[in-house]
Amino acid sequence: MDYETLRHLAGSWGLIYLVITFVGLVLFTCLRPGARAAAEKAALIPFREDRDDE
Repeated sequence: MDYETLRHLAGSWGLIYLVITFVGLVLFTCLRPGARAAAEKAALIPFREDRDDE
């Protein structure tokens, strides 16, 4: 394979592969059981007040 062939392959099929993978991961994360509770728990991590230096 030469450079032009690989560039064309990465530009077309590589992009399609990455988009399908991204959409699949987003759907998996949103539609799996227990996802809402896990997301809400993770969203509250910055607001926890468990400091070890006191």
